Amino acid sequence: MGSTYALVALGFNIIYNATGIINFAQGEFVMLGGMLMVYFGATLNLPLLLAVGTAVILVVCVGVILERCCINTLKNPSILTLVMITIAASILLKGITMFIGGKETHAMEYFSGGHETVQMGGVRIPTQTFWVLGTLLVVVSALVIFFNFTLAGKAMRACAVDRTAARLMGIPTQRMVLISFALSAAIGALAGAVIMPIRMVDYLSGSMFGIKGFGAAVLGGLGNNFGAVAAGLLLGVLEALTAGYVSSHYKDALPLAVLLMVLFVKPSGLFGSEAVGRLKKF
Repeated sequence: MGSTYALVALGFNIIYNATGIINFAQGEFVMLGGMLMVYFGATLNLPLLLAVGTAVILVVCVGVILERCCINTLKNPSILTLVMITIAASILLKGITMFIGGKETHAMEYFSGGHETVQMGGVRIPTQTFWVLGTLLVVVSALVIFFNFTLAGKAMRACAVDRTAARLMGIPTQRMVLISFALSAAIGALAGAVIMPIRMVDYLSGSMFGIKGFGAAVLGGLGNNFGAVAAGLLLGVLEALTAGYVSSHYKDALPLAVLLMVLFVKPSGLFGSEAVGRLKKF
């Protein structure tokens, strides 16, 4: 779960660094990834890679449509206006998913087949857990390469530091915003696809993933990707410890309470600086 929160937090950070806004539809990208994975993987029985790839591509299309139709068309909008648009998009995506996919909870087998577990250190770990951890490792490695060794990644970093200066240097900032939405949607969809066999999914699942992912992004320092990964894993561990040693009723509340306590002491987050949101490195 912590790995999933980290992936969602990365999606928040990518759009925040490119635009300065919080995309509250990020949780719905995760939900859509899970729902589409059920359809392509469990209903149509497509091969695993094809099912995951198709789900990710379709969610990327949703992210691109959101940016092109709702964000790009506005002239000099305020940050509040853009945030309200993402909230409206979140509500709309929930409604459309409920209308098409129904209200029931969906499930499917682990990617490795059945519901197998692995014995490690006296505990039994679901094999799907390794898929989630592996996905986080691959995504983080890919983003490190993208932001540090590709022209588009360096351009996005420049936009994160100063969009006006980047535009004056000839960087197409609007295209960078489009790429950020596409990349964020892809990461969210991938997170939803790999976590779905463990967590199951319905049209409301995105809300909690969005809240926890946003909490991880803020706790790690909004705009700091390494901080997002560390904070996401921390929230997941706190959630599991709370469920195991206190009560499952409080597993969602205690990590967020810890988040509030940390922010009272250090408002920029555990790994944030006063210049929150500046993407100097991954």
